[in-house]
Amino acid sequence: MNSALIPNLDLRQENVALPLRIDNPNTAVVPGRHTHSLVILDNRELDRQCLAQCMAAQKADLQILAFGSIEEWKQKRDEYPPLSAILLNVGGKKIDEPAVSEQIRKLSSEFVSTPLIVLADSDDFGQIVRALEYGAKGFIPASVSVSVCMELIALSVAGGIFVPASALFAMRHLLDSSNSTARPLAGIFTDRQVEVVEALRRGKANKIIAYELNLRESTVKVHVRNIMKKVKATNRTEVVFKLNDLFLSGGSATNSLC
Repeated sequence: MNSALIPNLDLRQENVALPLRIDNPNTAVVPGRHTHSLVILDNRELDRQCLAQCMAAQKADLQILAFGSIEEWKQKRDEYPPLSAILLNVGGKKIDEPAVSEQIRKLSSEFVSTPLIVLADSDDFGQIVRALEYGAKGFIPASVSVSVCMELIALSVAGGIFVPASALFAMRHLLDSSNSTARPLAGIFTDRQVEVVEALRRGKANKIIAYELNLRESTVKVHVRNIMKKVKATNRTEVVFKLNDLFLSGGSATNSLC
């Protein structure tokens, strides 16, 4: 923990004349009115409390709560402001570990209108894709600063989806190394949909796709919707990540997508 953020903190004192104080083990409080709250979930008590305190020092209008599980938060939810986001700190665990993947699925399913963001030690592309596939609305590597972490959480609350730059480089590598979409996409999409898929993976807008494929823009939109249904995606960003995950698996995910 950065001592510059909380200088000379003496936990033996009941009231500390600092911007940050600890009222109870589950909350880091900055004096002032809190309109919303952020819940940090981490079964490692020291880690979650340190992170909560550092975050509270960065965001005065947001109450930072730290719990070992969502069940602990539910027992006291009426004591806190409305929930803005959930930050799940998995540390060095893998996203595809059964316990972790199940936790992400359960939280994202239960808190549909509240973004779930995963904080992890790794920025592996495959792990990022799986986190989004399981329902996370963002993936933050532990290598970022606290202030950047808070900005990325705000982005998720506003409806955006953040992934590390390393994921974009991995996607670029896939695009450069892939000469054909036929093998991994065989049996999933029609020939025309394969062309649209390739354009989506390259980040092209519907108007550009329509021009290049000599289609009406309305027809492209229909193809995009059908592609989203086939890969069970809710938006274009999720489509791209699921398609690239399919390329990484070499087509082994065909049955799960159909």
